[in-house]
Amino acid sequence: MHHPLISYFLKITTLTPHEVDTLIASMEVKQYPKKAFLLKEGQQHTDTLFVLKGCVRQFHIVDGNDITTNFFTEEQWIIAPDTLSTKRPSPYALTCMEDTTVVVGNEQKAQALFRQFPKFETTSRQIIEAVLMEQQRLLTSYITDSPEQRYLNVLETRPDLLQRVPQYDIATYIGVKPESLSRIRRKLQTKR
Repeated sequence: MHHPLISYFLKITTLTPHEVDTLIASMEVKQYPKKAFLLKEGQQHTDTLFVLKGCVRQFHIVDGNDITTNFFTEEQWIIAPDTLSTKRPSPYALTCMEDTTVVVGNEQKAQALFRQFPKFETTSRQIIEAVLMEQQRLLTSYITDSPEQRYLNVLETRPDLLQRVPQYDIATYIGVKPESLSRIRRKLQTKR
């Protein structure tokens, strides 16, 4: 059985046994307990993370309230293009909603792999494009969809989140107060 990150790469590209061995040897795997911070707002975020197990919440503090802007679960990348290349402090925080295991990557390791295996640079670009497309989809949803539509989208595309994170965080993720989420849920139940 392959490592989950290797299985992920095999969905995108072919790998020789030597490439697999090199990737596995280069991996830095870290484990974090529930409630641990991977990143605090204002810190520099220079790593990319691949979630092997667990759930990570991304949030901003706005007027004293934390607003969830994303959740990352198994086989998802946590990449911050806005801070990776500019070295700016992070405008958000990352915290573990469950015990979490991630593979940690950085620019130096990536460049070494690109020099040894040039095709990895293409694969990396494909991953970053997929992450950016997902971020664009989320942004568009916040601009064009109603909170009810955003909740329905969570039900359809990420139903596991409803069992893994508190309703308060789901509410801020879809852009409403918890009591509004309760109304949305009641309304949807009466439609059934």
